[in-house]
Amino acid sequence: MSDLTYDVVVIGAGPVGENVADRVVRGGLTVAVVERELVGGECSYWACMPTKALLRSASALRAARQVPGAREAVTGGLDVAAVLARRDSFASQWKDDGQVSWLESAGIALHRGQGRIAADRVVEVTGDDGATVTVTARHAVVVATGSSALLPDIAGLREASPWTSREAAAAPSVPGRLAIIGGGVVATEMATAYSALGSEVTVLARRGLLAEAEPFAGELVAESLRKAGVSVRLDARTTSVRRDDTGTVRIALADGEQVEADEVLVAIGRTPNTRDIGLDSIGLPVGGWLTVDETLRVVDGGHDWLYAAGDVNRRALLTHQGKYQARAVGDVIVARAKGEKVEDGRWGRHAATADGSAVPQVVFTDPEVASVGLTAAAAQAAGLRTRVVDHDLGAVSGSVLHAEGFQGQARMVVDEDRRVVVGFTLVGPDVGELLHAATIAVVGEVPLDRLWHAVPSFPTVSEVWLRLLEAYGR
Repeated sequence: MSDLTYDVVVIGAGPVGENVADRVVRGGLTVAVVERELVGGECSYWACMPTKALLRSASALRAARQVPGAREAVTGGLDVAAVLARRDSFASQWKDDGQVSWLESAGIALHRGQGRIAADRVVEVTGDDGATVTVTARHAVVVATGSSALLPDIAGLREASPWTSREAAAAPSVPGRLAIIGGGVVATEMATAYSALGSEVTVLARRGLLAEAEPFAGELVAESLRKAGVSVRLDARTTSVRRDDTGTVRIALADGEQVEADEVLVAIGRTPNTRDIGLDSIGLPVGGWLTVDETLRVVDGGHDWLYAAGDVNRRALLTHQGKYQARAVGDVIVARAKGEKVEDGRWGRHAATADGSAVPQVVFTDPEVASVGLTAAAAQAAGLRTRVVDHDLGAVSGSVLHAEGFQGQARMVVDEDRRVVVGFTLVGPDVGELLHAATIAVVGEVPLDRLWHAVPSFPTVSEVWLRLLEAYGR
């Protein structure tokens, strides 16, 4: 056993942990990250990057087929082997040499193994060989361990060796039949990807698709999936799962029907990775989400040195929001270490305030769903006096140039008392690239009267802003 001391210790070397460490080093402190798997985390190897690589080839092919002239040049379908090879390259062949090299270049120490908090500011790291290293933090320990796929208590499910998001992202081949339990982001994206790659896909959703989004988003995605040959079953409750001796998965539904598949993907939610990080040693419950304040400090237990960033605090389970939190907590820790307060008495330059009512998200289905802020229902539930303005995205001049038969929808939710946009949703081809303008409008609380002077270029799909403002009226 050896003992090492740093200013900050970060448990978890995914995008969030890496960004915390980078911010701390830039602030002049020393830092170590502890990682039990691959440096780069879920996003690099089993989520954001490989899944979007799986989706992109089919998206590009669909786009070409929707434009006369390009359509005639397309003479074949997807090369599945090439798609999977490209996916593998985005996952760096599931090797983290490049990420480790970056840590070294940034002056960040890496300790591989399972990190467990052993006492105040003390983390024990147990390697694969059983050897233990103790690392001590002078100022702060940051938990950035992320989340894992949640497996529900469905009879026979675990024994059936189901896929989670990880297996779906890294599968070496495409199953002939894929059943997906769930109707959220992972479920709809993987239904889109695997149906394009040749799987016969069945989606089993207990509610509508993308239930947290505006209702029209899930409806348009469901319609598109069905046109692509996907069987979308709503209000479907799975009662048992069984894999028989032939390898076939048999899924029993509450209505008495049975679905057969070669693989079953479970995509119903996430659970925090806090079961084996030593929380019990400092009096905190094991296996739960960590509640934090706006400086990302854990509020329970009275430990002023303990912070949590990213999925593990459940504020917004999105990589970009986790990285935003990482920058904020890094600044806070540096400021506290140096005794530097900003004018209003807070530590650091900013608190993490943009992961509540102004979170942007893109769902990379066909069509894409891009949203930021509150849905109409959420705004009403929050007690806001709102007005909802909708517009047919396919009626915008730029959409005709973008693709033949362009279909989509846009919605703007306005807080009538302040006359600012509090929610914005776009559904259509490639609308993810339009989202940041809406994010700026929502986060900046830009008055509608000023938005009239943000003139969209013609002919682009962004002209929808003008049409929405015209529909709202002066």
